[in-house]
Amino acid sequence: MEPPPVAVTIAGSDSSAGAGIQADLKTFTYFRVFGQSVVTCVVAEVPGKVQKVQAIDADTVRDQLILSLEYFPVSAIKTGMLYSKEIIGAVCDILEALPIDKRPAVVVDPVMVASSGDRLMQTDALEIYLNRLFRLATVVTPNRHETAIIYGQSIESAAELERIGPELVRRHGTAFLLKGGHWSGEFAIDYLATQSGVLRLSEPFVPAKSTHGTGCTLSAAVAAGLALGDDLRTAVHRAKTFVTRAIAESMTWSGQHGAVSALKHW
Repeated sequence: MEPPPVAVTIAGSDSSAGAGIQADLKTFTYFRVFGQSVVTCVVAEVPGKVQKVQAIDADTVRDQLILSLEYFPVSAIKTGMLYSKEIIGAVCDILEALPIDKRPAVVVDPVMVASSGDRLMQTDALEIYLNRLFRLATVVTPNRHETAIIYGQSIESAAELERIGPELVRRHGTAFLLKGGHWSGEFAIDYLATQSGVLRLSEPFVPAKSTHGTGCTLSAAVAAGLALGDDLRTAVHRAKTFVTRAIAESMTWSGQHGAVSALKHW
């Protein structure tokens, strides 16, 4: 029996397990991809609240990633919360040193600000993020707020994403999956912008009590598809279908502070 393909998530640890590395590993497992993790930060959080962020030192991040790449045939890498310019630099150093033909597919989820408004990336890290990491990406998967930061101005409607996509591809030399799920409507519409044009992806909009972890889950699903050998369009289609189902079947518990919800990854 052939072993499954290997994917690595480089991201923060979410103590509530709805986002971050925990969500990524659940998603990899769903797609029957063997998931490995490089922890960048330990985050004490629940949906809607970030209590504390403790960054891991860059050397430890570097050692985790090097070991995975040296000992396993890694087919895809997903980056999530990288937090600091030191951590981003360490990841870029390693990826840039790989021969281009041996570099795994890289899905960059530009985790910058939590849904609660808490910053998840230091301000001085943005330049290296845009100028080094994006150049190594197969695809970048920003949400509405992250797209505004990357583009440099506010985005007022999902329809604007179709116009903005080609400009971001030109600027950064990589594909962008621009997510429009933050706008309500009959459909949740995303746009995949590549050198070949813009592909519109639509699924019925699912009202959700919590969207904690949807961005992590979508980008991890794209990485899993690429690890399995899917082309980018197929991987994105499968990922969007998967996350729509995970939202529709999300679970809710009653606790000391009221109701709390999580996506269903299986």
